Amino acid sequence: MVNGSDIAATPLGSLGVNISDSELRETAYEVFIAVCRSSTGSKPLTYTPQSDKTTTTTSSSSSSSFERSLTSSLSTLTTSASKVKKALGIKKEKLGGGVKGERKKKTAVSIGELMRIQLRVSEQIDSRVRRALLRIAASQLGKRIELTVLPLELLQQLRPSDFPNQQEFESFQKRNLKILEAGLLLHPHVPLDKTNASAQRLKQIIKGASEKPLETGKNTESMQVLRNVVMALACRSFDDTLASMCHWADGFPLNLQLYRMLLEACFDIDDETSIIDEVDEVLELIKKTWVILGINQELHNLCFAWVLFHRYVDTGEIEDDLLFAASSLLAEVEKDAKSMKDLDYSKVLSSTLSIVLGWAEKRLLTYHDTFSSSNIDLMQSVASLAVISAKLLVDDISSEYRKRRKEVNVARDRVDTYIRSSIRVAFAQKMEKINLSKRSSGRQQDPIPVLSLLAQEVTELVLTEKEFYSPILKRWHPLAAGVAVATLHSCFGNELKQFVTRVSELTPDAVQVLIAAEMLEKQLVQVAVEDAVESDDGGKAIIKEMPPYEAEAVIGTLVKSWIGTRIDRLREWVDRNLQQEVWNVQANKERVGPSVIEIFRIVDETVEAFFLLPIPIQPTLVSELMIGLDRCLQQYIMKAKSGCGVENTYLPTLPALTRCSAGSKFFKKKEKFQVHIRRNSQVETTNMEDLFGISQLCVRINSMQRIRSGVNALEKKTITYLKNLASTEVDDNGLRTKYELSIAASFEGILQLCKAIGYKIVFHELGHVLWNGLYVGEVSSSRIDPFLEELEHYLEIIATTVHESVRTRVITDVMRASFHGFLLVLLAGGPSRTFTQEDSMVIEDDFKSLSNLFWSNGDGLPSEIIDKHAKTVKAILPLFGADSEILIEQFKQAVIQSNGTSAKSGLPLPPTTGEWSATDPNTLLRVLCHRDDEVAAKFLKRTYGLPTKLA
Repeated sequence: MVNGSDIAATPLGSLGVNISDSELRETAYEVFIAVCRSSTGSKPLTYTPQSDKTTTTTSSSSSSSFERSLTSSLSTLTTSASKVKKALGIKKEKLGGGVKGERKKKTAVSIGELMRIQLRVSEQIDSRVRRALLRIAASQLGKRIELTVLPLELLQQLRPSDFPNQQEFESFQKRNLKILEAGLLLHPHVPLDKTNASAQRLKQIIKGASEKPLETGKNTESMQVLRNVVMALACRSFDDTLASMCHWADGFPLNLQLYRMLLEACFDIDDETSIIDEVDEVLELIKKTWVILGINQELHNLCFAWVLFHRYVDTGEIEDDLLFAASSLLAEVEKDAKSMKDLDYSKVLSSTLSIVLGWAEKRLLTYHDTFSSSNIDLMQSVASLAVISAKLLVDDISSEYRKRRKEVNVARDRVDTYIRSSIRVAFAQKMEKINLSKRSSGRQQDPIPVLSLLAQEVTELVLTEKEFYSPILKRWHPLAAGVAVATLHSCFGNELKQFVTRVSELTPDAVQVLIAAEMLEKQLVQVAVEDAVESDDGGKAIIKEMPPYEAEAVIGTLVKSWIGTRIDRLREWVDRNLQQEVWNVQANKERVGPSVIEIFRIVDETVEAFFLLPIPIQPTLVSELMIGLDRCLQQYIMKAKSGCGVENTYLPTLPALTRCSAGSKFFKKKEKFQVHIRRNSQVETTNMEDLFGISQLCVRINSMQRIRSGVNALEKKTITYLKNLASTEVDDNGLRTKYELSIAASFEGILQLCKAIGYKIVFHELGHVLWNGLYVGEVSSSRIDPFLEELEHYLEIIATTVHESVRTRVITDVMRASFHGFLLVLLAGGPSRTFTQEDSMVIEDDFKSLSNLFWSNGDGLPSEIIDKHAKTVKAILPLFGADSEILIEQFKQAVIQSNGTSAKSGLPLPPTTGEWSATDPNTLLRVLCHRDDEVAAKFLKRTYGLPTKLA
């Protein structure tokens, strides 16, 4: 531990006057002798040593007079033990009594003589002071000491002839003037107005005395002036009334500095670390100076605590009893501070506590270096000093702020900080020790053994912490050991993390380190759990600070890295190869994309390589691998279906509503002729650059179906691998769900491509015969047969290309698209299509032919599926054979029912929803728009003003 230089400042404050400690001691001695004479008369203060009291039945008259002067219970001591030492925890046998040489020569020593020696006052000075006090007493017979300004009286009573030389007299005069300056001008008990005339005059006198000695004597003019200004300043009170005593030494910090000198007299001058045996009696007499110095019990406790603490530090921190005493007394200060509201006291308290706390924390923040088994008892006192100081400093915060702040356990928080700080320092020292050893042995390039050795060192540190330090710190922190091991866990964990970042693969050395870490962690957790048995939360908070770093987790991390690398490569492969995939139907017998075969080869190799790794295989790692592969397959599917479109991609834009014009057959023929001229054959091409042709879309569907079947086989193979590992528990159901992303994506992809094929065939490939040809002009001359012929060709492509497991799904969507297209021709075919009632028979016959194409005499789709999708068309077709008047009436009722309006208020134009039905107003309106008769045309013109042709 360090010496007194560790504390550079004093909390008692600076006087602002150049007064040395020897001058303060002399003034303190004068005050002490004055108050003691005042309380005992002119009788000497005599002390009988404790050892003599047990054998002497009678005491001298002078001893009796001393004992009668004591006012507290300490004055009735009848045993050899000091109550003060006992209360402060000081072991008497380790400390010597005061003035040892003197007591060897005589059995009785005057207390005044004892204090003279302790305060280093010469006999010559003592004689002069006593002589002056006799003169003062003679001149002020019956006057209480507190009504006297002692320095003033000494200046008047002592003449140059009382001193051996002029220089000593001038020193005496300057000292007392400096005391008056400090007590009356710089630090007055009652605040001083800057314009106070007496104060200004006293400053002038002191300044003049510094240049020329002041003429002091009973009747000198200068002395009378000095007396007048001094008494005027000393007798002031807070309410401007005449003071009941003179205030010249009770202002802060002069009073504390003088009192410090008196308290330091309790230490043996022959042994600075020892408190004199006479401390009880000396302290009792020192307390008599309180009336002059303005000291109370609270200030006494604070000052004495500081003096004990400072003496311990200043003497090299060799006498632990002094620190024990300071700690005990500071506990009393803690009680006092709750009731003390004095501002000066608070300032001194805060300064004292700050110094003590800084000193204590410097040791506690590295308590592993400061304390060992030989001085572990000292740690209790240092920690007590720190905790009490910290608590009092927090309590010193303003009440307004304290109301706003969250209540905290200061002691626990401070100790928590000490533990974590010291543990980190100790850990770093252990680490450095091992590194130095490695460097000296020339094997510093091998980091793995370092962590193994560090784990052993940390284990020893845990045992030391648990045996020595935690039992002491547990007084303030119930989880002291838990915090220590949690901090060690974190420190070692940081090193382990750095180690793991340098390990790219599993090696025997790496496994050795990981096993050592696993064993250490188990020990740390055990200590934390045992320490938290009686805690409120059962140690949950501490355990949360200890995230596991067992070997399996680290190995798992390495394996995950292995998995991640291969998954990333597979993702890159998917991106690169799908850009080159042409989906050639002739590429292989399965009619799938070559890329899907290759991706499953890579996946199989990855799974096999995984189970060959030299580690204990964990089901969680298997799942992670499967999830990664699952996402790669999902990525393949998403890219495979990208750009293929959906049903809305191919649907034509519906033309605006128009009405028919009677006698427009010639126009229809002309329009029909023009449409046939624009007809452009778009039969399936074998051009390999068409990545989205019907055959290519079929290959994409087959590839997705191949993925669906492939993942099932992959799951079974994985389960087989796991069953061959005796140590692994296999959860079949859990593993089968791990490819759910690719299974779901393939299912959705197949559905999307099926719809895309259907609508692409009907509206894109066959748009020229359906949308641009069917029923354009004369119905009888533009029927559905051309569409059926070309549609059959595409159905043959599908039948020979698509895998049988999804073939029905594809053909069903082609049929659904065909029915949708047929209905759009009837309801939204534009002004080039008009229908009479007689045309309804032709339309129904064409739809029957379309349905029969998919039934194919029982070899095609089941009739139930056909009927399901034909239901809407069959419900609408009868409308084309109904009378126009009936259709108009149905339309009106549907609009009124849909909008809740009456016919008188007008019929709003129903919106196009695309949900065609026989009762839908928009569907009925479109049938009327394509009705070739005068009744429908006039109704539409009158009601909505529809044109006869597109703008």
